[in-house]
Amino acid sequence: MKKSNKTAKIVVAVIIFCLLYIVLAFRTLSTEFHLSPEWTVDISDVETVPATERTIPYRLGQNIGYFTEDGKVASRIPYPFKASISDFHYASYGADNMSTEFYNSDGTFAGTINERGFPFFDGPYVYTFLPGGNAFASCGPKGEVEWKFESYAPITAFATSGGGVVAGLADGTIVSFEHNGKQIQKFAPGGSEIPVILGADISEDGRTVACVSGQNRQRFVVAQKTSDGHSKIIFHEYLNEDFNSQVLVKFGDDGNTIYYNYRGGLGIVNLEKLSSKHVPIDGRIVQIEEATDPNLIVVLSEKDSKYTVTVVEPVDHPLAKFSYDAECSFIKTKGNKLFVGRDNKISCLRLSRK
Repeated sequence: MKKSNKTAKIVVAVIIFCLLYIVLAFRTLSTEFHLSPEWTVDISDVETVPATERTIPYRLGQNIGYFTEDGKVASRIPYPFKASISDFHYASYGADNMSTEFYNSDGTFAGTINERGFPFFDGPYVYTFLPGGNAFASCGPKGEVEWKFESYAPITAFATSGGGVVAGLADGTIVSFEHNGKQIQKFAPGGSEIPVILGADISEDGRTVACVSGQNRQRFVVAQKTSDGHSKIIFHEYLNEDFNSQVLVKFGDDGNTIYYNYRGGLGIVNLEKLSSKHVPIDGRIVQIEEATDPNLIVVLSEKDSKYTVTVVEPVDHPLAKFSYDAECSFIKTKGNKLFVGRDNKISCLRLSRK
């Protein structure tokens, strides 16, 4: 009888142990990240695309043009010297052009910029950099000059958004404007031995600017316009090693995230928490794109003619990467699609978690 009771207790204890193990050890299987090829096209295979169909700009080597989300190449425009392209406009130009004709994305004539210089298109906005490298002009939809900015120091960084335009200067000054030319901010981040702005961006509401500045104690700085019209630095961090060339600085779509590249990696700054994370990236970062579905960051970097695409979670965890040899490359994201250009081909890959 005693033996039977003892056996029963052992059985009960084993059952309880098994139940506790199942409860404590149970967890849902984590989803895995997948990159699924969708299509690949050659940019020489140009097709007729309806003018109403939305297109995506590309630049590969000495060619610019537009393609569609489903893999149709709408245009291929070779250019001999330089070119600028955005979702809305494109133009090619020479080294000493006195004026520049530019076109809409569907190939129709848009206007003429009657100023010497190099055009710059970003979204619907039209700008031109004037001779000397220390001035730019804001142009209307047909190329007419609306206002100008000129400085004694060369312009070393430039970016636009829906909220305005920001320019960084070789003397370490940051200046930003509304699209009508009204000045929003002007300040010098300082903190370094050599004051130069290497990269900058402006938020969608125009109130916040971010930049990488200086040599010898290089740092990343975020400043906001205050109610009294002054600029207040709300975040900064010194970089471990100086970058001696232009860098990327980019506001995320949510307005609270800023990306920037430094020597050896990608910085991700959260403005709500005023904190930063860092992701090691080998080589020079060429592009930083966001994929909204799923929520991911895609980085294109280049080193010794080898390009690498790295997919990163916003929490700074690299999920996947792949490399390829190419003379030129670009990336673009739209929803859950990643478009990768390589020499004369464009491929579409689908981003997913399963």
